[in-house]
Amino acid sequence: MKVEPGVTSAARETLELIQALPLLDATSETDQLAAALIAAKAIPATEPRDALHTSIAATNGVKYILSWSFKHIANATLRMRIESFCRNAGFEPPTICTPDEL
Repeated sequence: MKVEPGVTSAARETLELIQALPLLDATSETDQLAAALIAAKAIPATEPRDALHTSIAATNGVKYILSWSFKHIANATLRMRIESFCRNAGFEPPTICTPDEL
């Protein structure tokens, strides 16, 4: 991986560490679930990235999502909606929690 000039050593180390992590598949099924999560108001329409992250996790069998996004994901009301919607769509939802909760 090419590291741009001016990147701090901590950033460089982080980039090197994440290179070894496997990438998750984003499929048309993932896109459909993300759009459906928004349409069902399980995730606000203003947060399409949160919907995509959640749908990628659900369609790939990821067990946990760590988030500090209390407004858009990591709150009790939206967690219940997300979990219910994913299950109804045939996917086991990830457990959404804050780093402190984990």
